[in-house]
Amino acid sequence: MADTFNYRIDHHGSLVRPGTLLTARAEGDPEIVLKAELEAVEEAVALQRKLRTTVVTDGDFPREDFRSAVFDAVSGFRRTDSETHGGLPRWVAETLPKANGPLLADWAGRLTGLTVIAPKASLPSPAYLAATTFAPELAASGGPSSARELGEALAEIIQAEIALLVSRGVRLVQLNNPLLIGHVAADPAAPGALSFEDALAVDALAVRLEERPVGVRIGVCPGWEAPAGVDRARAERLYGGIPADRWILPYDKGTDAELDLVKALPEDRDACLGVVDAAVSALEDIDTVMARIDAAAEVKDLEDMAVSPSRGFADTATRPLLSAENQRRKLVLVETVARYCWGNEF
Repeated sequence: MADTFNYRIDHHGSLVRPGTLLTARAEGDPEIVLKAELEAVEEAVALQRKLRTTVVTDGDFPREDFRSAVFDAVSGFRRTDSETHGGLPRWVAETLPKANGPLLADWAGRLTGLTVIAPKASLPSPAYLAATTFAPELAASGGPSSARELGEALAEIIQAEIALLVSRGVRLVQLNNPLLIGHVAADPAAPGALSFEDALAVDALAVRLEERPVGVRIGVCPGWEAPAGVDRARAERLYGGIPADRWILPYDKGTDAELDLVKALPEDRDACLGVVDAAVSALEDIDTVMARIDAAAEVKDLEDMAVSPSRGFADTATRPLLSAENQRRKLVLVETVARYCWGNEF
């Protein structure tokens, strides 16, 4: 697809938080925290440019985890003492959500002033949030009546935020829904609060923009690890059901299932391949990575692909998956792989 070359060297957005930022948060002074966030984001932008990535993010430094853009700025949610299946703090929807202002757009505006590279923004998908925060026991006391109703309300908020982000100079938006990949397994996961069909319908609402400037890409990450086997028909339903330009796919294990996810991708969609494991410090062998990319290139035009780590480098602000140095080494490897694939044509 046109303009894919602008985003060849990608990453999911979440970076290891610096110690100075964590210390400032622990002290709790709002002015000191904001100052530490601004300084940390400036340093993260400088690092990303030094590593020659073709996307620039704020590292999720102003947020606790990838969902926080919504939980920090949208009313109707309550944090509980329990955790999700993925080990994140669980939130529940007590009422239908209402946005209290921009979610990420203010930080995106700051990024635009720090670099000539158009910034990237990552958001949780509305279907993911609906599936993980819907609490049927709250319906009688004013909570959403169904996960679908909750998802559609969230989709309206997130679609509006995407439009605002684009107006502020963002050219690549990534929606994260790590539950989707379980739906396309040969032995699919239990649907939970939101069925596969409802999840597709809800996330489709969020990515549809009436006007889209040239070069804008909206991507979806359906999960960070491929299932043991992929149901080709369900994968095709996934890609057909959500009109995203770009699919950010796990591709770091070398399994048949990973390649099957690429095979099912329509010709007119970009593929961003997560070619290095963001949760393991050991560096991948570059010849092994290139052999996997060669296999993908047999079923998908290399010009419609990009490369990235397999996931973000921190599940939460205080739970990094790697050290900052190992994170840097992984990002350097992604850049090296991109040079092997496309030379200096970006």
